[in-house]
Amino acid sequence: MTRSERAGGSASAMGRRSLLIGGASAAALATLGRTGVAAASPSAPSAPAAPQIDFDFDTGNFHRDLIAAQGDPTYGGELAFGPMDASLIIWIADMMTTSWFDALAPYHPTAVGVHSRIPRRPAGESKTNRNKNIAAIHATHKVIKATNPERLASVEQVMKLIGLDPSDQSEDPTTPVGIGNIAGNSAVRARSRDGMNFLGNEGRKYNGQPYDDYTGYKPVNTAYELVDPARWQPAIHPHRRRVGGGPGDKGIFVVQRFVTPQLARVKAHTYRDPSRFGLPEPVHLRGANYKRSVDDILAASAGLTDAQKVKAEFFDNKFLGIGQATMAAGRAHDLDLDNWVHLHFATAVAQFDDLIAAWYHKRRFDAVRPFSAVRHVYGDRKVTAWGGVGKGTVSDMPANEWASYLPVGDHPEYPSGSTTLCAAEAQAARRFLGDDVLEWKHSVPAGSLLTEPGLVPAKDFELNYGTWTEFVRECAISRVWGGVHFRNTVETSMEWGKQFGDRAYEFAQRHIKGQVRR
Repeated sequence: MTRSERAGGSASAMGRRSLLIGGASAAALATLGRTGVAAASPSAPSAPAAPQIDFDFDTGNFHRDLIAAQGDPTYGGELAFGPMDASLIIWIADMMTTSWFDALAPYHPTAVGVHSRIPRRPAGESKTNRNKNIAAIHATHKVIKATNPERLASVEQVMKLIGLDPSDQSEDPTTPVGIGNIAGNSAVRARSRDGMNFLGNEGRKYNGQPYDDYTGYKPVNTAYELVDPARWQPAIHPHRRRVGGGPGDKGIFVVQRFVTPQLARVKAHTYRDPSRFGLPEPVHLRGANYKRSVDDILAASAGLTDAQKVKAEFFDNKFLGIGQATMAAGRAHDLDLDNWVHLHFATAVAQFDDLIAAWYHKRRFDAVRPFSAVRHVYGDRKVTAWGGVGKGTVSDMPANEWASYLPVGDHPEYPSGSTTLCAAEAQAARRFLGDDVLEWKHSVPAGSLLTEPGLVPAKDFELNYGTWTEFVRECAISRVWGGVHFRNTVETSMEWGKQFGDRAYEFAQRHIKGQVRR
């Protein structure tokens, strides 16, 4: 079952910050910046005054100060994807950050866009951040319109409140509006037929479903029978009308599908064939290692502390634990607007290319998740483990009633997608920034976890990651604490994911320095 099914909603009580790709509302952005544009008076006399958004175009940072400045407490999964769907989140984030890079490239002395080749603008147009901010916001609007139309009204309201016209479709390459529209539209076009089935028209002529599998993947095991104990078994969980909406349909359950197995065929930035990145066999699922791996998972479950539970949920939230780390590093290093976007571009490319290769191996090895393995090894026998919400550690649980602390991912176990994402992001950031400094603190209020709301943590808790090394290490082991990955998987994934950070940094530098064909 998902976290929202356990807690009645998908918006993180841990204080998830919301990107526009996740739905920043005008109300949530009403107190930002310095020099603003007052909103027009509402037409209905009795309606409350519309919020005013203050944003300094000349000195501000569109992403840091506007898009991600405050979380949106109303956000409940309007991406139309569940929070577990890392492949979709990373795919859209890559499109978004690439559009930002392309929007700023014409105002940079040497940078060349990835999906567009907009002529360079005179140096005088980049003396302040004004043109760059306008271009980047319009690029954002185009990506939102294509990938997240349910959030379009909120985005356009924000644009109007800061004096921009979302209806301006100009593609004049001499204006910031035109440059932003070209950059956003170019990013969308480049990804429309990249193998992800964004439009739902891959492999079928009629009634296509966006992001649906067209590769013919079928699991060896069913949700009801584990024929091969080394292979992935779809989990069964309660049905929900939509992520974050209401209590769900009581008594109705659904079987998982491998989410976007076609990601392995998506066009990466830095390579053509993901099979070139070898990954060792999952030895933890062979012979005597199988039971040892299960026992390790049970021991981690039995020993869960509040701190481990907090960290498990933190890193499981792809919008927060993984999505906001680069932002924290940018703040710690006090980056200017160009370097802010370039850092985000490098880490987004790292995660994107990493996940394509990770999904290739997930499909190749099709590895079983811990919940299936625990039940396979111990059946009806009693085990000692976390006993469920508010029950703590129990010693009389039949193994076939065991559940992981975190919701079970809807894709095979090996490698760990989350771990490889953290490792790739960290390495790209280290290379770009020239150090290992992260300096990220995050406060977690008492009782705010989704798995055990009102109970965990017992008191306010603060996460503190001074370095990327600490961040990656705990990102990895948190998957074991959460019961969703085996220890060998996360240890292997940490080192394997790092290489994509190196590749992404070098790719970003070539584009920043203009060392690509125009």
